[in-house]
Amino acid sequence: MKKANLKKTIAFVVLSLVLVGFIGFVEKQTLYKTYQGNEISIEGVSGVYFVEEAEISRILTQAFPELKTGIRLEEVPMKAIEQRLGRHPFVKSVEVMLGQKGILNIHIQQHQPIARIAQPYGADGYITTEGKVIPTSPSYTSRVLILEGKYAEELMDKGEVIGEMPELMDLITFINEDEFWNAQITEVVLNSRNDIQLYQQVGKQIIEFGDASNIEDKFDRISVFYKEILPKKGWNTYSRVSVKFKDQIVCE
Repeated sequence: MKKANLKKTIAFVVLSLVLVGFIGFVEKQTLYKTYQGNEISIEGVSGVYFVEEAEISRILTQAFPELKTGIRLEEVPMKAIEQRLGRHPFVKSVEVMLGQKGILNIHIQQHQPIARIAQPYGADGYITTEGKVIPTSPSYTSRVLILEGKYAEELMDKGEVIGEMPELMDLITFINEDEFWNAQITEVVLNSRNDIQLYQQVGKQIIEFGDASNIEDKFDRISVFYKEILPKKGWNTYSRVSVKFKDQIVCE
């Protein structure tokens, strides 16, 4: 009799544990099938964040008020979220994925500025590695090559560089990737597509560069001016140096 009661007790305990486990399993599966929040990751550019998690969260709240904890995963508008965040001027790409436990993972890659268009009577803009012109950030400033001049302002209005002046991207890249010129050339003035002037960190001479062709050859000639002419004539002898004509260095 006692053995029978013990068996019943054991069977009851086992059934109870199975039932509790089943209920927990069902609850967990239900949890996995509903939206439980988001995780936002942003790739910084040299430690600078032109767009922040708080701003992305505000956009999601304003644009998708229906995105609340507990809604079914199939109701999460993933494509619409990607499209909306992709319209942010500093967002280069955005990837939205549903992860474990109903978490929406949002990964954002920022645009990388390589030059800044400075306008005396208008808002400045950055040129990105893809040749796109984007607005500056009210929160952060990227220390990059400065572009000025009438034609630079025209590029600002066009909103992109690749289609208008692709050779300018080669000039910017050459200066940025060379340690010496990156430190020495502080400003590029674009009066027109064929009339480019360079301003230096050290030296008062305006360097007339002409167009953005034969870039490496022109900088080789500027190097000759630094190494062979200035040591003999002095840094303050000339106010203008031109390398716009082939195989020539004109000093005045």
